[in-house]
Amino acid sequence: MIKIIFSDMDGTLLDEQGNLPEEFPQVIEEMKSYGVLFAPASGRQYYSLLDSFSDYKDDFLFVAENGTLVKQGGKELFSSPMPRKLALKVIKDGLANTPGYGVVCGKKSAYALHEQYTEEFQAEMHKYFTHALAVDGFDDLDDDIIKVSFFDPTANADKTLYPYLKKFNGRLQVVLASAYWVDIIGFGINKGIAIQQVQKKLKITPKECAAFGDYMNDAEMMSSVYYSYAMANAHPKVKELARFEAKSNAEHGVMVQIRELLKSGLCGEKKS
Repeated sequence: MIKIIFSDMDGTLLDEQGNLPEEFPQVIEEMKSYGVLFAPASGRQYYSLLDSFSDYKDDFLFVAENGTLVKQGGKELFSSPMPRKLALKVIKDGLANTPGYGVVCGKKSAYALHEQYTEEFQAEMHKYFTHALAVDGFDDLDDDIIKVSFFDPTANADKTLYPYLKKFNGRLQVVLASAYWVDIIGFGINKGIAIQQVQKKLKITPKECAAFGDYMNDAEMMSSVYYSYAMANAHPKVKELARFEAKSNAEHGVMVQIRELLKSGLCGEKKS
């Protein structure tokens, strides 16, 4: 019986304009009536997820920053900070040797250099990091570093950023998060590992979990649940890893499939 449903945000739950489906509140109410928990699982900042789901901040479980920070009801369930010295080396090296804009992601806030904090970059950052500060440097940040991200406004991150940054693979984990973003997090940490930690904490099994995703930072999530759904618009490799396929994000595929799961009996019976 499915007890929790994880969903990526961009390219998955959100439509092509970055909006939640209109039927989202109704579907969440239906899930509640079956006792099923909803869990956004995203590369986005925890505070960005809270802003997106302000009406549900005490109801949802949040898997943020590609699994490096998991919180429920404001309480931390799991986190995996990066080794500080190595995180600082990555951001400095990446900024010096790629054309990308850089972000250091902490538990308290996200941070970007004043010199890169242009109006264009602020607008892009705000999509994913609603708590962000411009700083003169990163060395003296009073925060745990949980992720380092690089942004390419030309949407060619796979060519301009990833080929250089992948040299950190092994010591850390370098993930192509979208056509624009490359994320770097602690070695062996991802959405899938975070979901496994949640399963242990809540004492549930992979067969009691469903997940929806579309891009490579969702790959491990597909193997950590039984009911794994790649969106119709998903990266081909994600489709290979998923057991099932949902309609595209433009067709509100997550909402359509959740309603089908509720009707199928896989989520148990509706509570009175």
